[in-house]
Parts: sequence; C-alpha cells; structure tokens
Amino acid sequence: MSRLRHLLTGALGLALASAGLLSAPAQHAAASDNGFSIRPAMGWSSWSSVRRWPTEDKIKAQADAMVASGLNNNGFVYINLDDFYQKCDANGFVVDSYGRWTVDSGKFPSGIKALADYVHSKGLKFGFYVTPGIAKNAVDKNTPIEGTSYHAKDIADTSKTEKNYNCKNMYYIDYSKPGSQEFINSWARQYASWGVDYLKIDGVGAADIPDVQAWDKALRATGRPINYALSNNLPIANATTWKELANSWRTQGDVECYCGPGANGSGYPLTDWSHVSARFNTAASWQPYAGPGGWNDLDSLEIGNGDQVGLTADQRRSHFTLWAMAASPLLLGTDLTAMNSTDKAMLTNDRLIAVDQDGVAAKRIVNSGVNQVFSKKEANGDYVVALFNTGTSGSSTVSVNWSQVGFSGSADVTDLWSGVSTGTFATSYSATLRPGETRLIRAHPVSGSTTVRYEAEDAAYSAGSTVDTNHTGYSGTGFVNTANASGAYVEWTVDSATARDAPITIQYSNGTTTGRPMDVSVNGTVVSADRAFNGTGSWDTWANSTLTVPLNAGSNTVRVTATTANGAPDLDYLDRG
Repeated sequence: MSRLRHLLTGALGLALASAGLLSAPAQHAAASDNGFSIRPAMGWSSWSSVRRWPTEDKIKAQADAMVASGLNNNGFVYINLDDFYQKCDANGFVVDSYGRWTVDSGKFPSGIKALADYVHSKGLKFGFYVTPGIAKNAVDKNTPIEGTSYHAKDIADTSKTEKNYNCKNMYYIDYSKPGSQEFINSWARQYASWGVDYLKIDGVGAADIPDVQAWDKALRATGRPINYALSNNLPIANATTWKELANSWRTQGDVECYCGPGANGSGYPLTDWSHVSARFNTAASWQPYAGPGGWNDLDSLEIGNGDQVGLTADQRRSHFTLWAMAASPLLLGTDLTAMNSTDKAMLTNDRLIAVDQDGVAAKRIVNSGVNQVFSKKEANGDYVVALFNTGTSGSSTVSVNWSQVGFSGSADVTDLWSGVSTGTFATSYSATLRPGETRLIRAHPVSGSTTVRYEAEDAAYSAGSTVDTNHTGYSGTGFVNTANASGAYVEWTVDSATARDAPITIQYSNGTTTGRPMDVSVNGTVVSADRAFNGTGSWDTWANSTLTVPLNAGSNTVRVTATTANGAPDLDYLDRG
C-alpha cells in the first residue's frame, strides 16, 4: 500500500480520489522527503483537555472514544500523548542509564510501549512528545551514550539551558562534539521500539535548528514511519528550513486561552475567539510554505464539547473552516469521551475534511476589517472559497468576485457545510454573515468561464528571485521580482482539458525605459523568442502580453526566460483562455 493510500483509507480516501483532489501542487520550498504526512495529520492530542495530568487510563479512554464515535472512519487516527508524562526530581528529568527521560510509572504503570500497543490494537496511531537538549541529571551523572564510548558531559553545553515546560533543566547539545548525534539516535530508537508513529518536538526556535536536524536524521535512521512535528510559534524567517526537515510546524503560540477555573488555567473554557481569530493572519502569511509532506499547524481543533470550549457554534464552524482552508493538521483537543452531537456532526462532515485533505493551502484574497475571504484551486479545477465575518458583534455582508478567486464567467456553487447546491452565480458571490459566522462554498466554473488565472507567486522561479509586494496594482498576494540576469525565469504549470492552441496573457510591469525581452517556451520548446516586454512607465503600472500557445491535454509547463542581463520584468500572473 502506498503511503498516501495508507493515510487516506476508507470512504474519505475514495471520495477524495474520485473528486480528483489527491494530486499535489507545485511548491516553492523543498519539502521534507521522508515520505510522511502527504496530507495533514488528523487525530487527537492530550494537551488541551488533559493538560498536566495525563495517565494511562485517560489516554486509553480517548482511544476508545475515538473508535466508539466513529471519527476514525473519517480519518482521525492519531492519539497523541503530549507533555507531563515524565518523572522529575529536584534537578529536572529523572533519566535512564543512557541519559534519556524516564516515564512516570505512577501515571503510566504499564509503560509507553504497552500504551502504544493498546492504541494500535484499536487501529489507531500513537504520538509522543520531547523537547530539545539533554537533561541536567544525565550530565550530572555523566551517563554513557548508548552504543558509544562517549558520555553526557562530552556533548552538553552547560552554559545554556533549553526551553522546557515541565521539569526544566535541559542543557543545549553541542552538535560539533562526537557522540551528540548518537545520543539523539539512541533516543529515537527507543521511541521507535515503543511503537511511536508521531513525534512532537516542542520548545523549538531558530537556535534549535541543529536539534531539529539531528532528530530528523535520527527518526529516518530508525526505519519506522514517524510523522515529525515541530512546536511552537516557530519563526517564519526559518520557514524553508522547517519545511525541509519536518512534516508540520506550529505557526503561532497556543490556541488555548488558559482561562479555565482549574490549576494553571485548566478546565473549560479551553479557548476563546480571540485565540482562534488571531490565526487568520498567520494562515495568510505562512500559506506559501504548506504542501504535501509539510504543513502549517494552526494548533489544536477545539471542537467536540459544545459551547463550553469557549466558542459559539458559528465560531466553531469558522474555526474548522479556517483550519481546513489552511490545510492544517486536524488534531482535536477536546474530551472525546464527552462528544457533543452538534460537534460530532461538524467533525464527521467529509466535505470539510476533504477541503483540509486536498493538499492545497488557501490564499487570503480579501482582508477588509472583519471581512475575510480565503480561496484555493483544487486539482479537479474547482475553487473552494471561504467567507468569514470575524467580528464579535453585528452582521456583515462579505463579497468576492470570481476574478479575485482566479477565473472569469459564471460558476455553479455548492455550500459545503450543508451540501446544498445554491445555483449559478454570474460574476461574484456574497453572503451576509452573523458575527463569527462563515460560508464555505465550492465554485465549479461552467460554460463561459474560459479564463483561468495562475499567479506568478505560486509558480516556480529561478534562484535569486523574490515574491514582493512593494508596488501597487498586482493580483493575488504578490508578484515575482526575478534576478537581474540572463536566464532568470518564472515557470507556471498550466492545465488544459484537451490538446489545443490556447490564448495566454502574461501581466508584467517594467518601470525602466529599457525593454526586458523574454523567451516564452511551452513544455520545453520556445514558441516566442525574445518576445518584447517594454517599459510600462512605472513599476506600479501593469501591461499585458497576449499570445497563442500549443497546449497538451493535462499539465503543461509555460516558462518565460530573460534573454538579457537586465533580467525579466516584474511578473504578476498568467491567464489561460
């Protein structure tokens, strides 16, 4: 069974495949090639509702409830044990003979392997937790590193302590020292032998890139398929690094509000609307980095226990809709043993799950006060559009033109929350939404919708090129500013239902008085050599260059390549007729 089929089994996988939603879009940054998380992970995590008091019985009960509720049949398969399973003393983590954390036997008397075996017996997968560094107790005891002649003191940098939320007292590891990688390898082997299928490494920042690299290498070496997740609030400046090394990364701090009545803010409510709505901006800014093998993690999905989680039903639907549009992992934080029927209906809506699992992260195309619109194009040519009123009082009418979405003409519209076809809309769509409400639609372009837009920022481009927003009048989320060099290029992947000669229009800006000619090639063959892209008067003024090109049925590559040392003009989009 392929990894993708292994992930997307059952009715959900068949629905996605038949809808043509399983093909992967091109991405700018190289994704991790570990072969896992081809689609965002789905399951449950202990932190939101269990917090600092996990036990063996509690985790088993959640696994039982996952199966009893039937959520596993909708793709929710991970049962992830988060922090506070470890044993601590006055100096931090109690360690085993090789310097690795030990498990609190009072909370987990049967051990982690037995717990993982139980989760696996339910047809589910087991997730676990760690943070960077090496424990102070390991260094104080100078424990040996398994399988080597090295010891903890050989690899520890005791001048710096790592971020840790439980026992603290974690030193940095000096990865220039022999034995450092071997220490992480031994820890990863232990987790693999216990049956871990998902590993979250928490407290990660830019200074921890060596740890992220070491764990990536170690997990691969185990030979066990382990989904590798990073947390939390990772800097976007290092987004390409996270994408190269991991399968998901937390884009913001915790979604929990820590405003409950219990210790450390535990108990209900688990979150509030301000913690959810803060994700709209991060979903937009991180969008370019998501794709098969690596996902922007917006944190736990707080749906399952009704209004007591701190969100109204409208807000919970908006919560789910944003996560689905962002193609975020869907890891429930609620108590599955107390599943609310209203929320179960939300979570078992396969139309919503399909939006999350289509392998595409949506772009924000409207950002006007409380009015937000996100849009994405799926592999079958349909567009999924989410309209939101993010306010907390007062209804608002949210509108979007099909040209903003990326096509012209009319479209057949289906409401994805209800599954109801709402008719054909000529050039735009609007909805009057209550505060916190969303409208999620699928727009299927129909006869007369002859133009499909391919934004340059979503295309492939040569090294040294950047996606910029410092000029006005562009479409989408930016434009490509190529390197000033001969050979600089932008390459779009353009679909066609049939083999035909098709009109294409390239929107560009050239704020100089010198022409910036480019070769236009289709599927590797130049179809227009040294095509003129003359000055447009300013970098804020855009012009169109239209030509007819031969397209094959299916996917085609259309590349524009600068032929002089001045490079290419700024490139905004390609429209295909």
